[in-house]
Amino acid sequence: MNASAQEFSKHYRRTGVWQRLEPMPPNPDTDAALMLRVKQGDGAAFAELVEKYKQPVMNFAWRMLRDATEAEDLAQNVFLQVHKSAHRYKVSARFSTWLFTIARNLCLNEIRRRSRHPADSMDAGAGPEGDDQPARQYEDNKTFVPADTLLHRELEQKIQQALAELPEIQRTAILLCRKEEMSYEEIAVVVGCSVSATKSLIHRGRETLKQKLKPYLRTGEWRKAEK
Repeated sequence: MNASAQEFSKHYRRTGVWQRLEPMPPNPDTDAALMLRVKQGDGAAFAELVEKYKQPVMNFAWRMLRDATEAEDLAQNVFLQVHKSAHRYKVSARFSTWLFTIARNLCLNEIRRRSRHPADSMDAGAGPEGDDQPARQYEDNKTFVPADTLLHRELEQKIQQALAELPEIQRTAILLCRKEEMSYEEIAVVVGCSVSATKSLIHRGRETLKQKLKPYLRTGEWRKAEK
């Protein structure tokens, strides 16, 4: 460090300005950087985030609620919440972790509402073109290579049925791990558990799914579906 740089450093330490400088988060992910732009009123950055995450959020909501209309409405509410909360946003985790925490909380609110008003949810998931229509509408393209076989479609329906029967917190953890490829640490933030408890949730959920899907396990199709 040269003499002028040393004097500069001493000056800022002496005056206290050095301590008042707010450190920037190390290597924020690109989505967090976009959200920081949203915080400054950048509409284009918000549109970019919506375009990137609207389908994953709808997929997640549909797998939690099994209702295509509710999934679409909930996804809109998620991004409305994101926009409303932009002024409070801080980079403390990956943007996707923060986003899916909002999505999960709104899903929980809807699940609680259904438990209080079960009559409103009697037809949930059933569309005019049959029970499997939402699954095709929100099919995750990265899960299966497009193939003209009934086996993949039947397998996905069985997996979704088995997932729907899991406790909500197990279902959420497995969906975030299997579909969104989040780390245990990120999933732990979303579900509000420790990392070790999150690992246990995912392990128990997978064991339950394996028991329910034994016929497919024998063919090896479950391993293909998980990739």
